[in-house]
Amino acid sequence: MMPDFLAKMFTNRFDPGYLPIFESKLFFEGEKRNRQIMNFIVLLSLATVIATYGVVTDSTASVIGAMIIAPLMTPIMAVAAAVILGSTIRVRNALRLVISGILGVIVLAMLLTFFIPDSVIAFTTNSQITSRVSPGLLDLMIALAAGAAGAYAIGRQEIADSLAGVAIAISLVPPLSVVGISLAKGQWVDSGGAFLLFLTNFFAILLAGAIVFRLMGLEQLGFSDASKDAKRTAIRVIIVGTLLITLLLTVTSYNAYMRTSERTGTADAVSDWLDGTSFQIIGIKVQPSVVDITIRGDGKVPPLADLHTQLNNVYGHPMKIELHVTPYTSQSYPLQVITREPGTPDDSGL
Repeated sequence: MMPDFLAKMFTNRFDPGYLPIFESKLFFEGEKRNRQIMNFIVLLSLATVIATYGVVTDSTASVIGAMIIAPLMTPIMAVAAAVILGSTIRVRNALRLVISGILGVIVLAMLLTFFIPDSVIAFTTNSQITSRVSPGLLDLMIALAAGAAGAYAIGRQEIADSLAGVAIAISLVPPLSVVGISLAKGQWVDSGGAFLLFLTNFFAILLAGAIVFRLMGLEQLGFSDASKDAKRTAIRVIIVGTLLITLLLTVTSYNAYMRTSERTGTADAVSDWLDGTSFQIIGIKVQPSVVDITIRGDGKVPPLADLHTQLNNVYGHPMKIELHVTPYTSQSYPLQVITREPGTPDDSGL
């Protein structure tokens, strides 16, 4: 069954008659070049405004809307197609457009957030920020699949409508907006993490797009005088870039796993420490070498030395404990008033 599927896939080659339309979608050339560039600038600017304020307000719907209208995926996919077609000029032109778009989004996002008070942007609790500053290997897998889907969809005229779904699956403008927001507020680590996510998606689109275009037979329709050395060099750059990104994502994934494991171990250690008491855990914050714990209740607090030993075992090095105890009190207002009819005996029977 699988050989039949592969046979059908390789026989369903790129339609040569569709090539002019395909090129007009990806490459900004000819008489329409100025109009296409203007459309690109306008849509990318609007997408940046929507994405930036969608991130600031933690609005998932706004961010998704920005993903749909953002045109940044087009020139990136154009780079992949130009590499397979063997057009060095098109690769350079598409890369210029991509780089200009990247810088434009970041700068515009910075300008849009300069006047917003720092207290409005919650870098630690805003889900639109936290989900984009710590990319991992799973993000690369998603980006590769989305890039392959995008290349296949744009290479088939009858399913080009699927590109909107691909734009939602792979995030380009929102991470760059987070980069601009973070730079404007001096959050250098978050800006680096968000830019790593963008680079992950960028190289995934290039690699997956180039592979799919080649499997579809686009290479056979390329330029006969194309330099094979230049094409090989471009492919090597894409592969090496993807491998470097994979290495960085491996490190971030491992660090994320260790942080999650330490937080889980910390919560379990505190729960075991409070076992048999009336205290409840209100919050646990883990900082470098410090565990900040807030509990609520009455009575005698168990010895901190016992918890200190458990936490040292969890982290593998001495930890400092900051414990905050909130007394538990309960009040009701107004008090319940029981009214009785005249002549009704009270609880005493009188």
